[in-house]
Amino acid sequence: METIKGFAELSPTTLADVVGAAQVMDLGIRPVYAPMMRLAGPAFTVSCPAGDNLMLHAAIHRAEPGSVVVVSSGGDLRYALAGGNVCAVAQRRGIAGFVLDGVLRDLAEIRAMGFPVLARGVVPVPGGKAAARPLGEPVVCGGVTVRQGDLVVGDEEGVVVTPRERAAEVLAAAKARLAEEAAQTLDAWQAEHRARIDVLLAEAGFTG
Repeated sequence: METIKGFAELSPTTLADVVGAAQVMDLGIRPVYAPMMRLAGPAFTVSCPAGDNLMLHAAIHRAEPGSVVVVSSGGDLRYALAGGNVCAVAQRRGIAGFVLDGVLRDLAEIRAMGFPVLARGVVPVPGGKAAARPLGEPVVCGGVTVRQGDLVVGDEEGVVVTPRERAAEVLAAAKARLAEEAAQTLDAWQAEHRARIDVLLAEAGFTG
């Protein structure tokens, strides 16, 4: 729990500086309303084929409280993976929120309940319920491979996935980075930045 709380205090920007761009989902997956509270927690992974949402409906009854339900649907933009009642049940069960490589519906209801969802957009068309797949298997969401238990952090800056085996290391490095930044004045940062950029410009042959 302390690790999860620590990640919730870190922005995706800080985490991206530590874990690298390969762990950052593409910019198409965004909060579906604003302002939205930061979403953080261990991944509960779900795979749905395009046009079908059966396994997300199954997941809301099986994911542990505090989980971030991460859904791969091949980037389907035609059929909603979730709606207001699905989000309400998930919220009632203590699920932290959804990260969907797809779309949802009933946005007004979801916004009113304050349930955090990051997705590719909103459509009014519901998906079907026919395809059963295993839960908890690795999925690709927003171009990032996500495994059960990986730490997911998302807000208006994007979504970053920290591999579960690196969680303690990344948390410590991110906190150290924040502490270093907090101790540095803007004047000091500006002087250091100017010197570093001038060196890079000289190495690149710039003489202006």
